[in-house]
Amino acid sequence: METNDTFKTIASASEGLFKDKGSKFIAYAYPVKTEDEIKEHIKVLKDQHYKARHHCYAFRLGKHGDMYRANDDGEPSGTAGRPIYGQLLSFELTNILVVVVRYFGGILLGTSGLINAYKTATSEVLSQATFIDVIVSDIYQLRFDYTIQSQVERVIKEFDLNIANAVYEMDCTYEIEVRKSISPMVADKFEKIEGLKLTLKYEG
Repeated sequence: METNDTFKTIASASEGLFKDKGSKFIAYAYPVKTEDEIKEHIKVLKDQHYKARHHCYAFRLGKHGDMYRANDDGEPSGTAGRPIYGQLLSFELTNILVVVVRYFGGILLGTSGLINAYKTATSEVLSQATFIDVIVSDIYQLRFDYTIQSQVERVIKEFDLNIANAVYEMDCTYEIEVRKSISPMVADKFEKIEGLKLTLKYEG
């Protein structure tokens, strides 16, 4: 059964390089989850490569890549950010940032040359990366009395759920991860247990 609760991203940062007519295009790829992370990576690269002419980038965020941006950073419009972004789409990646740092070599590459350079640099850095599939999950909080613990555990075992956190005090409190595709089914099972308080803490 095909589900829509996974997305593809990269496991860790990677680096790639493309050269053309004296210009160097150094590409960096990062797995990211927030715009704050993106800003920090770009700031670090600008500090590190302060002599570079351009720091062009594109990113996609969210399981469907609904949040995205492409930035030419002074290159002619559409010649840098868009080719980088196009490669993110081609590789079907999200929660990812690619920055291509350009050191100008003194020879103009023209529109097609620039598009090719930024596209190739991005393809190069992505070919160095390790791709992973991330499962989208909802997080539920369960509060219940010890007398119904066995019923709760039975549902957890039935769906092979992960208990992210457990607190044992006057009553039990669990935080559980539930794969998005089975979340409604699991919630329905828990709601049928009398005396159990179910709260959706995070929707993936």
